[in-house]
Amino acid sequence: MRTLTFVVGTGRSGSTALSHIVNAHPDVLSLSELMASVGSDGLPAGELDGRGFWRLLAEPNPIFDAMTRSGVPLPEFVYVREPGRWRFGAETTGIPALSLMVLPHLTDDPDGLFDALEEEITCWPARSAARHYEALFETLCTRFGRGAVVERSGFSTQFVPRLRAAFPQARFVHLFRDGPDCALSMSRHIGFRMIFLLREIRDRAGVRDLRELTEDDVRKLPPEMSALLGHRFDPALVRDRDLPLEEFGALWSELVAQGEAHLDEVPAGMRMRLAYEELLDAPRDGLTRLAEFIGVEPLPQWLDAGSALLDNGRRGASLRLPSHELDALKERCAPGARVLAARS
Repeated sequence: MRTLTFVVGTGRSGSTALSHIVNAHPDVLSLSELMASVGSDGLPAGELDGRGFWRLLAEPNPIFDAMTRSGVPLPEFVYVREPGRWRFGAETTGIPALSLMVLPHLTDDPDGLFDALEEEITCWPARSAARHYEALFETLCTRFGRGAVVERSGFSTQFVPRLRAAFPQARFVHLFRDGPDCALSMSRHIGFRMIFLLREIRDRAGVRDLRELTEDDVRKLPPEMSALLGHRFDPALVRDRDLPLEEFGALWSELVAQGEAHLDEVPAGMRMRLAYEELLDAPRDGLTRLAEFIGVEPLPQWLDAGSALLDNGRRGASLRLPSHELDALKERCAPGARVLAARS
């Protein structure tokens, strides 16, 4: 049986670079942002046939499409970097969830791979979503000649319980980064700024999920908030909004504590903690440890290539903040830092 590993974390912790490093290993199928792409509906209960499973993968993500239409796509949206190059568009067809990040990470012809997968998957028999995913992994491993599967999504600590229930043999890597540096990066990233604002909308409306919002809830929101829920919005509402930096420190602490609590429930031999700074300080050692955990050989040429992809210039960015801002940020990151220190 192929090994399956999920790399989870807060996001903005070097995980995108890690996806590229993992993808460079000849024995690893790297699925970048698969769980983030399909979202909370990606593991429904009960059985579904092949057409039902394909809809999970192919339906556009409405928030992602709205961000793209509004001129603030995430930098991770590989599919939209060259407008007009490929078939789907946020303005026209909508971009399939699987096409935004997952397929362009694997091939220079994501539309061709999309068509091939649709033809095969829609013929699959009824079974659980987890078994469909395992069949998808098998199909892609066979196509690309890979042996181990690694899925990596940012902002993914909340997925761990559902992934454990669906894939009890899966391994988990918690990738984390220095709190103030990570929080500062979040505050500058359009995706995390959008997450911050959508969480504010959710909390103000008193719902657990944005899908629970009623028309009355939306009407009661301030105009600058309700606008974010539309087909298109002014990008300045996300890009230029003055958001408190220290609150991203609180978000980092929340996500780190959440991830560590979930990993505490995973058997010791099936979990691994990996600091981004460990990869920067000793890349060959960190990547060797990761490869052995995934179940592949740490090939010397892969270690060389992976080490070259790590950017040490990202370290210590928060130290350039004014002292009062840095102190406030450190205070909000302190709870998460204590959680990590207790497990070091």
